[in-house]
Amino acid sequence: MADAVKLSFVLPCYNEADNIDYIHRELVKVCGSLKEITPELLFIDDGSADGTFERIRKITETDDRVKGIAFSKNFGKTLAIYAGLRESRGDFVITMDSDGQHPPSLIPELIEKQREGFEIVNTRREQNKGVGFLSRMRSRTFYRFINFLSDVKVEPLASDYRLMTRKAVDAFLTLEERDRYTNGLISWMGFRQTSIPFTAPRRHAGRTSFSGRMLLRLGLDGITSFSAKPLRISFTLGLIILVFDFAYGIYAILNFFFGTTIPGWTSMMFTILFLGGVQLVSIGIIGEYIARLFNESKRRPHYFIQDRC
Repeated sequence: MADAVKLSFVLPCYNEADNIDYIHRELVKVCGSLKEITPELLFIDDGSADGTFERIRKITETDDRVKGIAFSKNFGKTLAIYAGLRESRGDFVITMDSDGQHPPSLIPELIEKQREGFEIVNTRREQNKGVGFLSRMRSRTFYRFINFLSDVKVEPLASDYRLMTRKAVDAFLTLEERDRYTNGLISWMGFRQTSIPFTAPRRHAGRTSFSGRMLLRLGLDGITSFSAKPLRISFTLGLIILVFDFAYGIYAILNFFFGTTIPGWTSMMFTILFLGGVQLVSIGIIGEYIARLFNESKRRPHYFIQDRC
């Protein structure tokens, strides 16, 4: 990393009023130990309702390195990151959460890895303090499922905590799709990348707003954005069922001619329900792809900014 460079921090936040001061203090402390670094701290308030933006505004009154942007509503973390990258002016950019679970103490290691020639330095969450066994298994299963169905391989347990060079940031900003899966886009971009592990501490304050429903939505975005494999699986399953139906049809005809037909309400209902379920799932998969085409065709802005400070 060259001398006297500007390092931007992009911090999406949603209802993090109790964490803003803490993460600001920690970043200022770490940046103070970095030589020839001019920091820029960009807080992106994603439609918070707990006074998060007011806390950000108060910090900007005493620290001119801090900037705040408030969305007009909750557009989602991925778009908050996208907005922050668009607003950043640094030679290098670090994206990280504002709840304290992305430890600022890792920043020197991110910078050291970049000095080795990497354009993108990712991180992966090896352990997560305060998260139960079921949540950890859910995350691991999520990444296995994504990598099985997607044509783009995503680092298991990858986080949004990463360092990117300006070249990588500018390339990322040319990707303008609406349904965004950031980790997948980063993997798809290429460039010289590496990953370092870290242990996520407990949240400094408050509770996470990330739910199982949001994880499912993220998974659908990841799969449908980078692969047509679900459509192929649906088509293959349809062919297999067609072969079995054809064989069963021959069996039924033979039984009819030999007079051995037996009324089979149970088998008939099972067949109808099974085929109906397969058809509904297949229609749902097609619907997900069509919905994404519909969202892209509208060409609406990614987000609206309500306020700045």
